[in-house]
Amino acid sequence: MVLSKRERIILIVTIVVVGALVVDKVIFGPVKGRLDEMKVQRDLLVAEVAEAQSLFERQGLLAPRYKAMLSDGFRHDTEAESRVLRALRDWSSATGVILSSVKPERVASDQGLKEMTFRVAGKGTLRSVAQLLYQIETAALPIKVQSMQLGLAGEGTDSMSLELGLSALYLGAEPEASEQEQPEVGNEDER
Repeated sequence: MVLSKRERIILIVTIVVVGALVVDKVIFGPVKGRLDEMKVQRDLLVAEVAEAQSLFERQGLLAPRYKAMLSDGFRHDTEAESRVLRALRDWSSATGVILSSVKPERVASDQGLKEMTFRVAGKGTLRSVAQLLYQIETAALPIKVQSMQLGLAGEGTDSMSLELGLSALYLGAEPEASEQEQPEVGNEDER
């Protein structure tokens, strides 16, 4: 079976095209897919490196602030309780909010920083409540507002009732020897 020149050209072109398709499917397709995966992975790694570099830069800026917060922060639960209660008393007198109850609650934790929550209830004008919240949020103490509930104390008045859930962090270190010798008042939770 002798093929004409035209048939040979068609056969060669067909074999080349089929071969190119097979090479594309077997070699170039998977290689291109792998390259695309590697580009995506490279972009993710570059983003992670940039984030890590940013963290190192921020660490240098925030380390002095963190050390200051640790030195100004609470060392143990009794210090946290007394300083937060004193601060709440000062803030309420400065803003005009009348606090009807402040209840500290210790939260059990085995980790480094420990948490103490405070349930605070009081009344005041909308302006005085806003000032109290501003005082809490901008305080140098490690304290934050976890929950808040506002309501009208009376219809037709500017008086608001306020219920706050505050959270304070402390190191959980043991009190110093002079403080351990003094009996603690109001710590029925620890017994």
